[in-house]
Amino acid sequence: MNTDRNKTFSHLRKESLDVYNRLKSIEEDIKFVNQVHDAYPDFPLLPNLRCGAWYTDPCLAAPHPVYFKSTDGHFANWSFNLRRANLHLLNLNHRGIVLVDSTRSGKRMPDALSKTIPIWCTVVNRAVRLRHRETPRQKWDISLHTPPGVVSTQEHSQIVPLLDGWAESLNKSSYSLPDLSLPLRPIWITPTSSSFPKFSPTEQTFIPIICVSASHQVEEGFDRRSGGFVYIQGSGDDHELWGMGLNPDIFWHNRERILSANRSEVETIIASCVNGAQNTVTARPPSAVARVNGRILVCATSDLIVKSSGHLSAIFFGESGDVAYLVLSSRDRNNTSTDDARNVLYIPTPDGKKGHAHFLQMALPRAMEFVQTQLAEGMRVCIACDSGNDLSIGVATAALQKYFDDEGNFVVDGLHDIIPGRYNTLIIYILCLPTNDTLLDKRTIRMRLEWIIAARPEANPTRDTLKRVNELLLTSDSFLRKRC
Repeated sequence: MNTDRNKTFSHLRKESLDVYNRLKSIEEDIKFVNQVHDAYPDFPLLPNLRCGAWYTDPCLAAPHPVYFKSTDGHFANWSFNLRRANLHLLNLNHRGIVLVDSTRSGKRMPDALSKTIPIWCTVVNRAVRLRHRETPRQKWDISLHTPPGVVSTQEHSQIVPLLDGWAESLNKSSYSLPDLSLPLRPIWITPTSSSFPKFSPTEQTFIPIICVSASHQVEEGFDRRSGGFVYIQGSGDDHELWGMGLNPDIFWHNRERILSANRSEVETIIASCVNGAQNTVTARPPSAVARVNGRILVCATSDLIVKSSGHLSAIFFGESGDVAYLVLSSRDRNNTSTDDARNVLYIPTPDGKKGHAHFLQMALPRAMEFVQTQLAEGMRVCIACDSGNDLSIGVATAALQKYFDDEGNFVVDGLHDIIPGRYNTLIIYILCLPTNDTLLDKRTIRMRLEWIIAARPEANPTRDTLKRVNELLLTSDSFLRKRC
């Protein structure tokens, strides 16, 4: 009996990880998402990272990152996370937006759609009312709306008492919060929806945040289709387990070629597409932190360009002669020119636990020395790491805390920190700069991180990275030297 059961489970797992089944399932879900887009052509279409990107055509989607995490909606773990505030969405379209995600395991919709986004809508509505008290508001909706039959009455009632505290935290944050003309309200659409709700511009009483669950709900998450494949609910989830290196970007760049392949050739075609993509990386402009007038910028190492002269650059800077580059990478260094040595610092960053200690003891101190020197010379500093969303964010947070006050003005954090011998000519200039007397605590560090997230919503530093930043900023130099 146990042998037969194990064989059944083994077969089901094999089918669930079958790349052909996954891709055909995604193709079916894309058609539904396109139908929703056709119903709301004027609403920005946005995939929720990471799963939603499989179902939204980049030619139709708005180029704005969105990250509503399902764990922020898990039972008894409800949260409005200021590190994932997603407030840039409030400036996109005051008629409404469409958010796309999916889930597996036979659920109707992911927790991100059923709870995280409803919490976000309610918290934003309450925070707007707190921030803009002078604006008269009639019938301003501050209620929590969750999908019936998905979120129980008991769970709903447990979330409600937490909302005011989250709204107060958002109101007190450094984030800009627009004075919305209408409150937000989540609306849910799934493949079982009999019709799509209509919204009249002249009669709208709220801004609809349309939450689209792309996949069909099926028992056990599997359903055999007549087209010769097994439909897998939420196929875009955990693509590292089944994708053979394929990701949403590579998929959409090669969609027709991949989806037209039969089962016997699809793996070969995927391998070809993945190999080809390694040589065609599209660079993006760095994210400039507006609060400090763009003097600190953040990007991924793949966004940096090595010119024929060997000099580093980035796109859309125009004249980039006033930009210094700080590169933190676990990869081999590109053949950059030694002429750039004064304005370029490359810091290798080991992976794993060894990398955590190295980041605190070696990378952060060297980075701070370089950043202050460049800022004092009037340069902007572009900080890059492999992902563009982790180590570079940590270094930028530390630099913003040490070298800028709460108003975003450049200041000096004590001359004893950094006066390298070859930069002694800067001593007189630095002595004329104001010193950083800003109160330093976790609140001010969090404020600097908020400045970065406002400029780069996809920023997602790990807990380890932020812990090392806090240790650097909040621990005495003598204690740090002992640890080293």
